[in-house]
Amino acid sequence: MIRTFLFLILIFCASVARAASGFADLKQGPHAVGFRVVQQYDYARAYKGRTDAVTGKPTTGELARPIQTLVWYPAQKGGTPIRYADYLRTEATDDNFARTDAEAAAFLADKLQWAAAQVGPKQAQQLFDQRMWAVRNASAAAGKFPVVIYAAGGGGTAHEAADLCEYLASYGYVVLASRSLGTRTKDMNFDAEGLGTQARDIQFLLSYAHTLPQADLAHVAAAGWSWGGLANALAATQDSRIGAIVSFDGTKAQEDTKPVSRVRLTVPWLYVQRRSESVRELSAKGMQTTGILLNEAKYSDLYHVVMNPMEHIDFSTIALRVAEPAHFAEYSRAEVEAAYHWTCRYTLEFLNAHLKDAATGRQFLDRTPAQNGVPAHMARLYHLPARSGPVPTQAGFAAALAQEGFDKAPEIYRQLQQQEPAFALSEGELNTWGYQLLREARNPAAARAIFALGTELYPNDANLFDSLGEADEKNHDIQAAITHYRRSLQLNPANQNARQRLQNLGPRGRGCMVSLRG
Repeated sequence: MIRTFLFLILIFCASVARAASGFADLKQGPHAVGFRVVQQYDYARAYKGRTDAVTGKPTTGELARPIQTLVWYPAQKGGTPIRYADYLRTEATDDNFARTDAEAAAFLADKLQWAAAQVGPKQAQQLFDQRMWAVRNASAAAGKFPVVIYAAGGGGTAHEAADLCEYLASYGYVVLASRSLGTRTKDMNFDAEGLGTQARDIQFLLSYAHTLPQADLAHVAAAGWSWGGLANALAATQDSRIGAIVSFDGTKAQEDTKPVSRVRLTVPWLYVQRRSESVRELSAKGMQTTGILLNEAKYSDLYHVVMNPMEHIDFSTIALRVAEPAHFAEYSRAEVEAAYHWTCRYTLEFLNAHLKDAATGRQFLDRTPAQNGVPAHMARLYHLPARSGPVPTQAGFAAALAQEGFDKAPEIYRQLQQQEPAFALSEGELNTWGYQLLREARNPAAARAIFALGTELYPNDANLFDSLGEADEKNHDIQAAITHYRRSLQLNPANQNARQRLQNLGPRGRGCMVSLRG
């Protein structure tokens, strides 16, 4: 009886050990993992037209953009973990929520046949039956946790990095992902419009995260593979809520990266890539070796990791699971999976450092791969700190002025232009900024400095001189106001505001009116 009891304990402990060690020998963190599927639409965007572009018939059903959302989160312990097949089954309803259970089952059966063709029927069934860490609809753990939005590779599925998503959730992150859908079709359109579409999907998921009680929206990162690893960079330049990004071999072709503003990419960035290719190999593939985003993101604190055993496809664990033996030519499967393990570890430590301000995460990033226990010759790490000084954007310019004084506006503006020749603020931008300082911030001295900069940069702009005159009045410098209103009228005699202000300023202003008529 005692031996039987001990045997059962051993069996239980072995099952716990298997559950705690996942794909690529990932070790589960302190939290249990919950998982749910949310079927929702972005009603601000259309996905289908009123006429089906394939059949020519009227479209039926919802026209808005479907965003089936997978959510992983720290959970309370208990419940039966899902099978890997449950992740695969979610693909059946990626862009059509009306599919029946029977249709989803048929889709999964086809998927099993596909996997069997890759690795054989027995291994495919074992893959489908593998127990994961996540428990569907598990009760959420108490507390607030940073948010990670995962962007799939071009046309990829929301679960393509399920192992990474479970791993992060087990260490205290709320992770959301959706399929990489094209702008109007299930297949991604690989152009600027498609990239912008996926960036907006990231922002949609971030907005949805506001409905999750666990989500700590003050600490948000976006991660992604391939096309998704470029879309997250674009999203970070457009949405200041994103505080860090992680790219797994993100698309880096010069033409594809053009929509990403180099000067607005200012958040910490972990970029993990496959083994390096020579200039000759890149040129043979038609890739330009200049104008690469990684080299031009000077205002981002960049951690660039090269995983030598990995190829591009290896960052997708569904692809890695069903890879044929021939795929592992130069490096063994064990070496590639070990590289994936360290990719996840670097991701976790980077997020810990930048979303949780964890000293252990920063210390990990400061050490060499060998010092962190990475096998020899597996990885290389390059740290390219962000360029010091103000960022050449209006926000960066304003931050520098707030620190050094608005009276330094011309000097700092010239410094930013030397730093980034493309930096420029238009007449309209300067005029709007000046009025925001004058009317909203109630800082007439700062407003006057911005208007004065505008007249220096655009000496023939009557409107800026008129605005400068108004700021002079607010600063109680009537003589300067008269001078600038007069200059505005010289440039634009039809400026009725300047004419009226001169009349209202009394004899000195009216005297200027007489001299202008004369």
